[in-house]
Amino acid sequence: MKVNQKKCIGCGTCVSICPVEAISFDSKGKAVIDQKKCIHCGACASSCPVNAIDWD
Repeated sequence: MKVNQKKCIGCGTCVSICPVEAISFDSKGKAVIDQKKCIHCGACASSCPVNAIDWD
């Protein structure tokens, strides 16, 4: 999974829905996915209101 930083609005929906806590915010308030923790379940991508998360 990968976050499109230009589309991300920093709403936190993906952070709250991730079952393995693989998503956090960077210093600019944008979501970042820890690829080592991510299990590619797709929950974040399907919950993102601006479609900022895509499969790699």
